Amino acid sequence: MARHTTEDDWDDDDEPSWDDSGDDSDDDTIPCPYCRREIHEDAERCPYCERYLSDEDAPATRKPWWVIVGAILCLYAMLRWMIG
Repeated sequence: MARHTTEDDWDDDDEPSWDDSGDDSDDDTIPCPYCRREIHEDAERCPYCERYLSDEDAPATRKPWWVIVGAILCLYAMLRWMIG
């Protein structure tokens, strides 16, 4: 038979005690070097200004269009030279 619990059955001693004096490494924050707002210490990118915090974390930038066009022209010239 199931026992019906009431509020009196719960004792304050059963509740876990939370100690705030421990190491809260999840809550460590630093100021963003760009917008100076508080962000998590382990963040790769600021959630406010959306800038990457280091060059290693930033995605690779696209090559300038003239580099791509130059490479295509060089390949075309080599192909024309090889064909005759």
